[in-house]
Amino acid sequence: MNWQDKLRYRYNLANIVEKLIAINIAMFILTFAVNTIAFLLTGNQFSTGFLTEWLSFPKDLLDFAIRPWSIITYAFMHAGIFHILSNMIILYFSGQFFLTFYSPKRLVNFYVLGAIFGALIFSLSYNIFPAFQGTGKSYLIGASASVMAVLVGVATKAPNMQVRLLIFGNLKLWWIASFLVVVDFIQIPFGNPGGHLAHLGGALLGYIYTKQLDKGNDIGAWIEDSINWFSNFFKTSKSPKMKTVHKSKTKAKSRKSTSNKAKQEKVDQILDKISKSGYDSLTKAEKDFLFNAGKDL
Repeated sequence: MNWQDKLRYRYNLANIVEKLIAINIAMFILTFAVNTIAFLLTGNQFSTGFLTEWLSFPKDLLDFAIRPWSIITYAFMHAGIFHILSNMIILYFSGQFFLTFYSPKRLVNFYVLGAIFGALIFSLSYNIFPAFQGTGKSYLIGASASVMAVLVGVATKAPNMQVRLLIFGNLKLWWIASFLVVVDFIQIPFGNPGGHLAHLGGALLGYIYTKQLDKGNDIGAWIEDSINWFSNFFKTSKSPKMKTVHKSKTKAKSRKSTSNKAKQEKVDQILDKISKSGYDSLTKAEKDFLFNAGKDL
Protein backbone atom coordinates (compact mmCIF):
# COMPACT_ATOMS: atom_id res chain seq x y z
CA MET A 1 0.00 0.00 0.00
CA ASN A 2 1.55 3.30 -1.12
CA TRP A 3 1.23 6.57 0.78
CA GLN A 4 -1.69 7.76 -1.35
CA ASP A 5 -3.66 4.62 -0.50
CA LYS A 6 -2.76 5.01 3.18
CA LEU A 7 -3.99 8.60 3.20
CA ARG A 8 -7.20 7.60 1.42
CA TYR A 9 -7.71 4.75 3.88
CA ARG A 10 -7.18 7.00 6.91
CA TYR A 11 -9.49 9.64 5.45
CA ASN A 12 -12.26 7.10 4.91
CA LEU A 13 -11.94 5.96 8.54
CA ALA A 14 -12.14 9.53 9.90
CA ASN A 15 -15.36 11.05 11.21
CA ILE A 16 -16.78 14.24 9.71
CA VAL A 17 -14.92 16.53 12.13
CA GLU A 18 -11.58 14.94 11.27
CA LYS A 19 -12.41 15.12 7.56
CA LEU A 20 -13.15 18.84 7.79
CA ILE A 21 -9.87 19.36 9.63
CA ALA A 22 -8.03 17.34 6.98
CA ILE A 23 -9.55 19.45 4.19
CA ASN A 24 -8.54 22.67 5.96
CA ILE A 25 -4.98 21.44 6.46
CA ALA A 26 -4.75 20.27 2.84
CA MET A 27 -5.95 23.67 1.59
CA PHE A 28 -3.48 25.43 3.90
CA ILE A 29 -0.56 23.40 2.55
CA LEU A 30 -1.72 23.78 -1.05
CA THR A 31 -2.10 27.54 -0.75
CA PHE A 32 1.37 28.11 0.66
CA ALA A 33 2.92 25.65 -1.79
CA VAL A 34 1.38 27.50 -4.74
CA ASN A 35 2.40 30.87 -3.29
CA THR A 36 5.99 29.66 -2.83
CA ILE A 37 6.18 28.32 -6.39
CA ALA A 38 4.71 31.56 -7.75
CA PHE A 39 7.34 33.58 -5.89
CA LEU A 40 10.20 31.40 -7.15
CA LEU A 41 9.00 31.67 -10.75
CA THR A 42 8.22 35.39 -10.78
CA GLY A 43 10.28 36.88 -7.98
CA ASN A 44 7.31 39.12 -7.30
CA GLN A 45 5.95 38.83 -3.78
CA PHE A 46 2.65 40.44 -4.79
CA SER A 47 1.94 37.63 -7.28
CA THR A 48 2.01 34.98 -4.57
CA GLY A 49 -1.43 35.75 -3.18
CA PHE A 50 -3.48 35.15 -6.32
CA LEU A 51 -4.86 31.78 -5.14
CA THR A 52 -5.78 33.17 -1.73
CA GLU A 53 -7.46 36.16 -3.36
CA TRP A 54 -9.34 33.92 -5.79
CA LEU A 55 -10.76 31.75 -2.98
CA SER A 56 -11.25 34.42 -0.30
CA PHE A 57 -14.53 36.28 0.18
CA PRO A 58 -14.45 39.95 -0.95
CA LYS A 59 -16.38 42.75 0.70
CA ASP A 60 -17.42 44.20 -2.66
CA LEU A 61 -20.55 42.60 -4.12
CA LEU A 62 -19.29 43.02 -7.70
CA ASP A 63 -16.15 41.05 -6.88
CA PHE A 64 -18.30 38.41 -5.21
CA ALA A 65 -20.45 38.14 -8.36
CA ILE A 66 -17.31 37.19 -10.31
CA ARG A 67 -16.41 34.39 -7.88
CA PRO A 68 -19.59 33.30 -6.03
CA TRP A 69 -17.90 30.12 -4.76
CA SER A 70 -15.84 32.28 -2.40
CA ILE A 71 -18.73 32.47 0.08
CA ILE A 72 -17.84 28.87 1.00
CA THR A 73 -14.21 28.40 -0.07
CA TYR A 74 -12.97 31.21 2.19
CA ALA A 75 -13.92 29.04 5.19
CA PHE A 76 -11.16 26.59 4.23
CA MET A 77 -8.41 29.21 3.87
CA HIS A 78 -6.11 30.49 6.64
CA ALA A 79 -3.53 33.24 6.95
CA GLY A 80 -0.96 31.44 9.11
CA ILE A 81 -0.09 28.61 11.47
CA PHE A 82 -1.69 30.11 14.58
CA HIS A 83 -4.82 31.01 12.62
CA ILE A 84 -5.46 27.46 11.42
CA LEU A 85 -4.21 25.82 14.64
CA SER A 86 -6.60 27.72 16.90
CA ASN A 87 -9.56 27.13 14.60
CA MET A 88 -8.90 23.41 14.20
CA ILE A 89 -8.46 22.84 17.95
CA ILE A 90 -11.80 24.49 18.70
CA LEU A 91 -13.45 22.67 15.78
CA TYR A 92 -12.16 19.31 16.97
CA PHE A 93 -13.43 19.54 20.53
CA SER A 94 -16.69 21.36 19.80
CA GLY A 95 -17.33 19.06 16.85
CA GLN A 96 -16.99 15.91 18.97
CA PHE A 97 -19.53 17.29 21.44
CA PHE A 98 -21.76 18.32 18.55
CA LEU A 99 -21.88 14.75 17.21
CA THR A 100 -23.27 13.62 20.56
CA PHE A 101 -26.56 15.34 19.68
CA TYR A 102 -26.61 15.74 15.91
CA SER A 103 -25.70 13.79 12.78
CA PRO A 104 -22.48 14.32 10.77
CA LYS A 105 -24.49 15.78 7.89
CA ARG A 106 -26.03 18.34 10.21
CA LEU A 107 -22.56 19.36 11.38
CA VAL A 108 -21.71 20.10 7.75
CA ASN A 109 -24.90 22.17 7.56
CA PHE A 110 -23.77 24.22 10.56
CA TYR A 111 -20.26 24.62 9.13
CA VAL A 112 -21.40 25.76 5.68
CA LEU A 113 -24.30 27.91 6.87
CA GLY A 114 -22.02 29.50 9.49
CA ALA A 115 -19.58 30.40 6.71
CA ILE A 116 -22.34 31.88 4.55
CA PHE A 117 -23.88 33.90 7.37
CA GLY A 118 -20.49 35.12 8.56
CA ALA A 119 -19.62 36.26 5.02
CA LEU A 120 -22.91 38.12 4.67
CA ILE A 121 -22.37 39.93 7.98
CA PHE A 122 -18.83 40.80 6.83
CA SER A 123 -20.05 42.22 3.52
CA LEU A 124 -23.00 44.10 5.01
CA SER A 125 -20.82 45.64 7.72
CA TYR A 126 -18.27 46.93 5.23
CA ASN A 127 -21.00 48.40 3.05
CA ILE A 128 -23.15 49.90 5.84
CA PHE A 129 -21.05 51.09 8.79
CA PRO A 130 -19.26 54.45 8.34
CA ALA A 131 -16.17 53.09 10.12
CA PHE A 132 -15.40 50.96 7.06
CA GLN A 133 -15.86 53.61 4.39
CA GLY A 134 -12.79 54.21 2.24
CA THR A 135 -10.96 51.12 3.47
CA GLY A 136 -10.26 49.82 -0.04
CA LYS A 137 -10.38 46.16 -0.95
CA SER A 138 -10.83 43.75 1.94
CA TYR A 139 -11.06 39.98 1.95
CA LEU A 140 -12.27 37.42 4.44
CA ILE A 141 -10.54 34.08 5.05
CA GLY A 142 -10.66 31.54 7.84
CA ALA A 143 -12.96 28.90 9.31
CA SER A 144 -13.72 30.97 12.42
CA ALA A 145 -17.33 31.80 11.49
CA SER A 146 -18.02 28.13 10.76
CA VAL A 147 -16.28 27.00 13.94
CA MET A 148 -18.22 29.51 16.02
CA ALA A 149 -21.46 28.24 14.49
CA VAL A 150 -20.62 24.69 15.60
CA LEU A 151 -19.41 25.75 19.06
CA VAL A 152 -22.33 28.06 19.85
CA GLY A 153 -24.71 25.53 18.35
CA VAL A 154 -23.69 22.75 20.72
CA ALA A 155 -23.39 25.21 23.63
CA THR A 156 -26.98 26.25 22.99
CA LYS A 157 -28.09 22.63 22.85
CA ALA A 158 -26.21 21.53 25.98
CA PRO A 159 -25.07 24.68 27.82
CA ASN A 160 -24.17 22.90 31.04
CA MET A 161 -22.04 20.18 29.44
CA GLN A 162 -18.58 20.46 30.98
CA VAL A 163 -15.18 20.51 29.32
CA ARG A 164 -12.09 19.75 31.37
CA LEU A 165 -9.20 22.05 30.51
CA LEU A 166 -5.71 21.39 31.81
CA ILE A 167 -5.27 24.79 33.47
CA PHE A 168 -8.80 25.95 34.23
CA GLY A 169 -10.39 22.66 35.25
CA ASN A 170 -14.04 21.95 34.39
CA LEU A 171 -15.77 24.66 32.37
CA LYS A 172 -19.31 24.67 31.04
CA LEU A 173 -19.74 24.93 27.28
CA TRP A 174 -21.76 28.11 27.47
CA TRP A 175 -18.98 29.77 29.48
CA ILE A 176 -16.45 29.01 26.75
CA ALA A 177 -18.77 30.07 23.92
CA SER A 178 -19.78 33.27 25.71
CA PHE A 179 -16.14 34.16 26.44
CA LEU A 180 -15.15 33.82 22.77
CA VAL A 181 -18.16 35.86 21.64
CA VAL A 182 -17.31 38.66 24.09
CA VAL A 183 -13.64 38.63 23.04
CA ASP A 184 -14.62 38.97 19.37
CA PHE A 185 -16.95 41.85 20.15
CA ILE A 186 -14.39 43.71 22.27
CA GLN A 187 -11.63 43.33 19.67
CA ILE A 188 -13.59 44.91 16.79
CA PRO A 189 -12.01 48.40 17.19
CA PHE A 190 -8.47 47.08 17.62
CA GLY A 191 -7.85 45.18 14.39
CA ASN A 192 -9.44 42.81 11.89
CA PRO A 193 -12.93 44.23 12.52
CA GLY A 194 -14.46 42.46 9.54
CA GLY A 195 -13.14 39.12 10.73
CA HIS A 196 -14.52 39.58 14.24
CA LEU A 197 -17.92 40.59 12.85
CA ALA A 198 -17.92 37.46 10.68
CA HIS A 199 -17.16 35.37 13.78
CA LEU A 200 -20.12 36.96 15.55
CA GLY A 201 -22.27 36.23 12.50
CA GLY A 202 -21.31 32.57 12.67
CA ALA A 203 -22.04 32.49 16.40
CA LEU A 204 -25.47 34.06 15.85
CA LEU A 205 -26.24 31.51 13.15
CA GLY A 206 -25.28 28.65 15.47
CA TYR A 207 -27.67 29.94 18.12
CA ILE A 208 -30.56 30.53 15.69
CA TYR A 209 -30.08 27.18 13.93
CA THR A 210 -30.15 25.22 17.19
CA LYS A 211 -33.24 27.05 18.45
CA GLN A 212 -34.99 26.34 15.15
CA LEU A 213 -34.07 22.66 15.38
CA ASP A 214 -35.64 22.55 18.83
CA LYS A 215 -38.83 23.81 17.18
CA GLY A 216 -38.61 21.17 14.45
CA ASN A 217 -37.35 23.53 11.71
CA ASP A 218 -34.14 22.58 9.89
CA ILE A 219 -33.08 25.82 8.21
CA GLY A 220 -29.96 24.13 6.84
CA ALA A 221 -31.68 21.15 5.20
CA TRP A 222 -31.20 22.74 1.76
CA ILE A 223 -27.44 22.46 2.19
CA GLU A 224 -27.68 18.72 2.80
CA ASP A 225 -30.05 18.39 -0.17
CA SER A 226 -27.66 20.35 -2.39
CA ILE A 227 -24.69 18.19 -1.38
CA ASN A 228 -26.71 15.03 -2.01
CA TRP A 229 -27.77 16.33 -5.43
CA PHE A 230 -24.22 17.11 -6.50
CA SER A 231 -23.01 13.78 -5.12
CA ASN A 232 -25.67 11.84 -7.01
CA PHE A 233 -25.05 13.89 -10.15
CA PHE A 234 -21.36 13.02 -10.27
CA LYS A 235 -22.03 9.40 -9.35
CA THR A 236 -24.48 9.16 -12.25
CA SER A 237 -22.11 10.83 -14.70
CA LYS A 238 -19.30 8.47 -13.68
CA SER A 239 -21.45 5.35 -13.93
CA PRO A 240 -22.37 4.90 -17.64
CA LYS A 241 -22.51 1.14 -17.16
CA MET A 242 -25.60 1.33 -15.00
CA LYS A 243 -27.85 0.43 -17.93
CA THR A 244 -25.81 -2.64 -18.70
CA VAL A 245 -25.92 -3.73 -15.08
CA HIS A 246 -29.65 -3.17 -15.07
CA LYS A 247 -30.04 -5.37 -18.14
CA SER A 248 -27.96 -8.12 -16.62
CA LYS A 249 -30.09 -7.98 -13.51
CA THR A 250 -33.18 -8.29 -15.69
CA LYS A 251 -31.68 -11.32 -17.40
CA ALA A 252 -30.77 -12.78 -14.04
CA LYS A 253 -34.33 -12.28 -12.87
CA SER A 254 -35.58 -13.93 -16.06
CA ARG A 255 -33.31 -16.94 -15.55
CA LYS A 256 -34.38 -17.17 -11.93
CA SER A 257 -38.05 -17.05 -12.98
CA THR A 258 -37.49 -19.84 -15.52
CA SER A 259 -35.69 -21.93 -12.92
CA ASN A 260 -38.52 -21.47 -10.42
CA LYS A 261 -41.07 -22.46 -13.05
CA ALA A 262 -39.23 -25.69 -13.83
CA LYS A 263 -38.86 -26.42 -10.14
CA GLN A 264 -42.57 -25.85 -9.57
CA GLU A 265 -43.45 -28.24 -12.43
CA LYS A 266 -41.32 -30.97 -10.88
CA VAL A 267 -42.92 -30.34 -7.48
CA ASP A 268 -46.36 -30.71 -9.08
CA GLN A 269 -45.30 -34.03 -10.62
CA ILE A 270 -44.11 -35.31 -7.24
CA LEU A 271 -47.34 -34.18 -5.58
CA ASP A 272 -49.36 -36.01 -8.25
CA LYS A 273 -47.34 -39.15 -7.52
CA ILE A 274 -48.06 -38.78 -3.81
CA SER A 275 -51.79 -38.39 -4.46
CA LYS A 276 -51.85 -41.55 -6.56
CA SER A 277 -49.40 -43.85 -4.74
CA GLY A 278 -48.69 -42.19 -1.38
CA TYR A 279 -45.61 -40.55 0.12
CA ASP A 280 -43.79 -43.86 0.60
CA SER A 281 -43.72 -44.33 -3.16
CA LEU A 282 -41.23 -41.47 -3.53
CA THR A 283 -37.56 -42.14 -3.98
CA LYS A 284 -35.04 -40.61 -1.59
CA ALA A 285 -34.02 -38.11 -4.28
CA GLU A 286 -37.65 -37.04 -4.75
CA LYS A 287 -38.16 -36.67 -0.99
CA ASP A 288 -35.01 -34.53 -0.71
CA PHE A 289 -36.05 -32.41 -3.68
CA LEU A 290 -39.51 -31.83 -2.22
CA PHE A 291 -38.01 -30.89 1.15
CA ASN A 292 -35.58 -28.39 -0.35
CA ALA A 293 -38.19 -26.98 -2.71
CA GLY A 294 -40.47 -26.32 0.24
CA LYS A 295 -37.81 -24.02 1.71
CA ASP A 296 -37.09 -22.16 -1.54
CA LEU A 297 -40.56 -21.66 -3.01
